[in-house]
Amino acid sequence: MCGIVGYVGHRSAQDVVVEGLRRLEYRGYDSAGIALVDAGRIEWRKRAGKLANLEKEISEEPLPGTTIGIGHTRWATHGAPNDRNAHPHLGHERRVAVVHNGIIENFDDLRARLEDDDHQLVSETDTEVAAHLLELQVASGEDLTTAMQRVCQMLEGAFTLVAVDAEDPDRVVAARRNSPLVVGVGEGENFLGSDVAAFIEHTREALELGQDQVVTITRDGVSVTDFSGREVEAKAYHVDWDLSAAEKDGHDWFMRKEIFEQPHAVADSLLGRRTRTGELQLDEMRLSDQELRDIDKIIIIAAGTSFYAGMVAKYAIEHWCRIPVEVELSSEFRYRDPILDYSTLVVAISQSGETADTLQAIRHARLQRSKVLAICNTNGSTIPRESDAVIYTHAGPEIGVASTKGFVTQLVACYLLALYLAQVKGTRFGDEIADVVHQLEAIPGHMETVLGRAEEVYELARDHVGERTVLFLGRHAGYPIALEGALKLKELGYIHAEGFAGGELKHGPIALIEEGLPVLCVVPPKGRDQLHGKMLSAIQEVRARGARTICLAEEGDRSVTSVADTVIELPKVPVLLQPLLAVVPLQLFACELATAMGHDVDQPRNLAKSVTVE
Repeated sequence: MCGIVGYVGHRSAQDVVVEGLRRLEYRGYDSAGIALVDAGRIEWRKRAGKLANLEKEISEEPLPGTTIGIGHTRWATHGAPNDRNAHPHLGHERRVAVVHNGIIENFDDLRARLEDDDHQLVSETDTEVAAHLLELQVASGEDLTTAMQRVCQMLEGAFTLVAVDAEDPDRVVAARRNSPLVVGVGEGENFLGSDVAAFIEHTREALELGQDQVVTITRDGVSVTDFSGREVEAKAYHVDWDLSAAEKDGHDWFMRKEIFEQPHAVADSLLGRRTRTGELQLDEMRLSDQELRDIDKIIIIAAGTSFYAGMVAKYAIEHWCRIPVEVELSSEFRYRDPILDYSTLVVAISQSGETADTLQAIRHARLQRSKVLAICNTNGSTIPRESDAVIYTHAGPEIGVASTKGFVTQLVACYLLALYLAQVKGTRFGDEIADVVHQLEAIPGHMETVLGRAEEVYELARDHVGERTVLFLGRHAGYPIALEGALKLKELGYIHAEGFAGGELKHGPIALIEEGLPVLCVVPPKGRDQLHGKMLSAIQEVRARGARTICLAEEGDRSVTSVADTVIELPKVPVLLQPLLAVVPLQLFACELATAMGHDVDQPRNLAKSVTVE
């Protein structure tokens, strides 16, 4: 997500911070800012847009020469991407400046308490709350390190906070909970960064921080404590990557890095979704409960990978909410003269929020008086602005053109929408909804398990270099994942790949099966229905005709071994949530196969990240 830089030493802090932010531009952002400590004052500049806007502002209104400062590139979450919401944020008396990555879940309650005490908060962000709380602590006589420890004990969510105090010009203090932060260790200077790219040109010696830790850097050293103030030891390591690899966290491709970021992305997408009483809440649900109860049909519109997320959503919404759902390609939607009215909810799924055909589709829907809800990763983009409600996926920037973490966080948003509708309409009891949310919260750990077996998938992919056709099979919620797996292979490998519903084989596609043809099969978990057995029958049919069957199945499912040439095990989860796990090996397979074929994985030929023309 956002980029953070902190510095204290003997160099120009402005130069170090701005250059560090430039090194972090690959992370994606919509505003940039810097704060320096000088002669008992905080001097700051911040601007929406690219880093060049901030640099122009500094050139027109120069900052003082000082050797301590912090900087930030923001990917908007709370509040629109504008000058006011850009970081850094300052406390009530402008004594403390803070930059922040992540989400403070309980900021509404904290903001209300501050406003009751006559604090004037000028932004829409959750970050500004932390600045005011830190300033209250240092004003009471605590040093900035103790202040950070105490404030972090008040905060809920996932965050990295970095702060400076105008009256303490010798230290930068940061805290980490479920959000990245690394320390760069130099001689007579020390650094903080979202990743090592922020400081790699100055030092390759780094410290890895654990969860719930506070770090203080001065010119002379680094100290680390937990949130209670107890000293802890950070893990030292040497960075032997070049800058390009540092930006990719040591991976060869941004896409591979983003595949491995998915557990964290899913965890982020679930943050702040429940009230203190346990009920679901969504980002910008500007539709009333009564308006949602009046909905009797849902149409999901999307394109490409987002379309497959919509197909999974259909299974979830119809099962949990008993509302009929249609899923349509946004490019086709308005040309068939769809039947829409006030009781139809149109759900538009778009990673960028600027997808041209999806935008035109929602405009058509609104002309027909339908309500529109957007699922999007980009705060302030056009589709969310023109919708009645928004669920932001909080995936962070995705550099690779072929979507990975963008897709899985769209799935999470679709599940949350389905559960929220079930809550409002009363089609599921509260404990049933809570149980599914708990299962979703366990998904990041399950994803880590799948990623831990990546080398097995890589070896499998390398075995298939030279294939010109690969088929994918799935049933129920696994069918859209078969389609997504085929799309990833088309995008990256430039080879013929198709996905089919398992039950459709006998209606034509089985004619494609020939000796040695690889078929990747998403096997549904065992349940009370007959999906599992029917899928095994389909796999047996293609294997009997010479296909090489590669089966993704839940661990311990011995019935698969008799029909599979290769088994990729998945942790046990309910059938509706299996797409979150089953897609990961398919992403790894496509990425590694394309790499072995010598293709540019991050920039596949003929493709663009955001399709802004119809």
